[in-house]
Amino acid sequence: MNHARHSEGAFETVIEATMLANGAVPEPTSGFNRDRAIFPETVLSFIRDTQPKEWKALEALHGEKTGTQVLADLTTWMDREGSLATLRHGFKCYGKTLRVAFFKAAHGLNPELEARYAANRVGITRQLHFSKVSEKSLDVALSVNGIPVASVELKNPMTGQTVEHALHQYRHDRDPREPIFEFKRRMLVHFAADTDTVFMTTRLAGAATHFLPFNKGNNGGAGNAPDPKGRSYRTAYLWEEVLQPDSLLDLLARFIHLQIEEKRDDQGRKVKKETMIFPRYHQLEAVRLLVDQAQREGVGSNYLIEHSAGSGKSNTIGWLTHRLASLHDDKNARVFDSVVVITDRVVLDKQLQDTIYQFEHKHGVVQKIDESSRQLAEALESAVPIIITTLQKFPFVSRQLAKMAEERGEANSGTLRSRHCAVIIDEAHSSQGGETATDLKEVLGGQGLREEAAKYMAENDEEDVEELYRSMAKRGRQANLSFFAFTATPKHKTFKVFGRDDKPAHRYTMRQAIEEGFILDVLKHYTTYATYFRLLRASEDDPNVERKKAARALARFLKLHPHNIAQKTEVMIEHFHAATQHKIGGRAKAMVITGSRLEAVRYKQSFDRYIKDKGYAIKSLVAFSGIVTDDRLKDVAYTEEGMNLGVREKELPEVFSTQEYQVLLVAEKYQTGFDQPLLHTMYVDRRLAGIQAVQTLSRLNRIHPLKEDTFVLDFVNERDEIREAFKTYFEGAEVGEDVDPARMYEIKSELDADGIYIGEDVERFSAVYFKPRQRQSPNDHQLMNAALDPCVARFKELQQETPDEAELWRGKLLAFCSLYGFLSQIIPYQDTDLERLYVFLRHLATKLPKRGAGPSYQFDDEVRLEYYRLQKISEGSISLSNGQANRLDGPSEVGTGVLHEEAVPLSRLIDVVNDRFGTDFNQADQLFFDQIVEAAISDVALKQAATVNPGDKFELVFKNLLEALFVERMDQNEEIFARFMNDKSFQKVVTGWLSSEAYRKLNHSLEDTPAD
Repeated sequence: MNHARHSEGAFETVIEATMLANGAVPEPTSGFNRDRAIFPETVLSFIRDTQPKEWKALEALHGEKTGTQVLADLTTWMDREGSLATLRHGFKCYGKTLRVAFFKAAHGLNPELEARYAANRVGITRQLHFSKVSEKSLDVALSVNGIPVASVELKNPMTGQTVEHALHQYRHDRDPREPIFEFKRRMLVHFAADTDTVFMTTRLAGAATHFLPFNKGNNGGAGNAPDPKGRSYRTAYLWEEVLQPDSLLDLLARFIHLQIEEKRDDQGRKVKKETMIFPRYHQLEAVRLLVDQAQREGVGSNYLIEHSAGSGKSNTIGWLTHRLASLHDDKNARVFDSVVVITDRVVLDKQLQDTIYQFEHKHGVVQKIDESSRQLAEALESAVPIIITTLQKFPFVSRQLAKMAEERGEANSGTLRSRHCAVIIDEAHSSQGGETATDLKEVLGGQGLREEAAKYMAENDEEDVEELYRSMAKRGRQANLSFFAFTATPKHKTFKVFGRDDKPAHRYTMRQAIEEGFILDVLKHYTTYATYFRLLRASEDDPNVERKKAARALARFLKLHPHNIAQKTEVMIEHFHAATQHKIGGRAKAMVITGSRLEAVRYKQSFDRYIKDKGYAIKSLVAFSGIVTDDRLKDVAYTEEGMNLGVREKELPEVFSTQEYQVLLVAEKYQTGFDQPLLHTMYVDRRLAGIQAVQTLSRLNRIHPLKEDTFVLDFVNERDEIREAFKTYFEGAEVGEDVDPARMYEIKSELDADGIYIGEDVERFSAVYFKPRQRQSPNDHQLMNAALDPCVARFKELQQETPDEAELWRGKLLAFCSLYGFLSQIIPYQDTDLERLYVFLRHLATKLPKRGAGPSYQFDDEVRLEYYRLQKISEGSISLSNGQANRLDGPSEVGTGVLHEEAVPLSRLIDVVNDRFGTDFNQADQLFFDQIVEAAISDVALKQAATVNPGDKFELVFKNLLEALFVERMDQNEEIFARFMNDKSFQKVVTGWLSSEAYRKLNHSLEDTPAD
């Protein structure tokens, strides 16, 4: 056939030529049986050629009808079990198991399997006529040994048709009742493609067919980048990579799987939902890239996978886990004895087990550790291929290993035999820090860690310090462990510990996930409110108070004030009733983020009262930990279960998912890892920043077929703060400044010089702590405490004489521990003095007395709320598309600062609060002025002017900037803007007041900046 160079046929020809060159074979449409929806002769010839013994036995029974019988049993089996299970595990015909495909073995030790794999026939058919009732045809169909597995509808924009036309064709011109299209019985995946983009589905359902993007991404966003050499289509990867024969067979063997979920319907009944899972492009690319690297590099490397929410992380982890568990190197030796998955998600446990059973068709490959640390120790000792556990079980495993050794009559080593392990960490940002993570490294380091310690001792000519060297060695990288760390929100530390050259091994950005429609943009509809209030002293007394503690007490007074809670309750419930309740087909839900457990209790009471008074069909649940007592009712204690009328903590997520409940009020719960697609609206009454802001607000981003948008109503945070938090991760995080290791030694010198501890204290403690395990005894705890006691006594003495100096020293101690705990993971320190001091100080920190609480303030009687107003100050989208991403800097010196409290009269402190929210002018306008000041002091030229000019000269520079700031914000407060521009005397007062405030703030920040 001759096609014009720009036609759809020419497009098909290119794809066919590429596929044939890569090992596919032509499968003529004339050989297709439309009733059975297979290529019968191809199937039969494959079985005859690869399984002659079985064929001969069947032929003895059926003679000339053998082929007919085999085809009948095959199609019956596929109709019942599905084509994927049949391709993987074969089918039964008169007691014989016949295979219709052979997949590549994990190793090359079986030549017979390799020969059978080579016999597979991946066929390509152009214009496959599939219908029993018409002559409709598919542009491209792919089959494996005569069984159709994939279709591709192609469109060429040069002819005026795009991928949208292909999608329409699948939805409206491909009958899902045709045998070839019946779900899971024949074809497993369908692609719609043009020269620029690709979409994919695994289930045709007429007009309701749901397609997913199957694109590589383009510069951090959706779509596909052009070919850098300018020689091929943007979508060439589909036929050059994904669908080429070896890749297609690998997808059938190790990726595609049937996911069966049990869900509750609207009536609360449990229903089963079947979904054929085909990997999205970034999942396929990530797994193959990581497996290839692990095979080349062997054990002992770290990998960071930065995948946004909505990336399908559970499936990616499942595929990677299975591949690593069976990975062999080029010498056909297993790379890993066990793959240990660290997660707290119950859903991942079941999903992994179900998925891997489909691949392996046998039980026992996966073990979930849900009982005890002994169960984990036994699984590790037995080298169970895949172990799913939590990080918290590792600190107790060494003790269990020792017990098990004793029970067997072996030496009490508490050490695992040498094992090569892959460790997959789900949510790395919460798993890499602290001593629990190093406990994991110590347990899995096993005998290899002992050998490393012995090498250290020999090189340094030391004896009897094996435990000390093991303690050092366990912090760094270990030759027998590979870590695969997944996170959507990496920290600087995450990059340094798991990344390479400050980059992840693979990245799928928040921007791409949003643009591809896998998550929603939670910042698209963001409304902020401001609270304007005035507090007055209600008592005759005007006591002196500590500024910081009194300010906190006043803030708490306002947050818990019945009027404040009542006003916000009204705003939230009325908004929910008028807007949210009608979203997602009338099933939308909301979450309220409160600032404390007591606030959650008060809000729950306020919500229930208001809803009852209004008669609204809304029901709320509350989530908080432990028991809460209310200052107003001393004898009353509140629990989550009690306030939820008997709903138990573990039941709450499932109960909230029913139609009975609409609103969930939370305090420090359900702000991470909570997936509820019906969650549409979030009401925020708590300060959020950084990772916490991203994780909390991202609870809204899960998609639902009827969910079109989300909404945030924020009473506390400013739009710019939220924008800054999300910008860090929108297109992938970047690493900023590193911490200087020299600073750790400086802090150590300062700690040494202060005399709270002396060298003998550290030696005494270390001699007990690092004692060889066979000589350890219950009395050691007493000896270690005795070694710390003199240091605690010296600290108490300093605390009584100069409390601020004591707190400064405590801050240095915490800073040293933080820096060493981080740096020792990335720098192979061999300094035993540092390790001894670190362990000593870590234990000393827990024994140091806390700073005296000082006076606590309750202002219920001394202060009254005179003025209160809630006002909407902004609404609309928070855009992340412009400006550079924020960078992740290394850890700072944690806790080295001391706040010097000054006593001020209570009335003056209330004036400070009132000044901030409205005394010089009116209360409702003060926030506008505050924002002007904050914008001004971020100006680089103004900062420079503040360092070299006195206040009056500074005002001249400030005046030039101020008018521009007012013009930029004219829409925020038109009344003040008009008065500022038209009333010269008003302008002069405002300029002088704002200038002095900006000058004061700039100079204050300069004074607080340490000198170089």
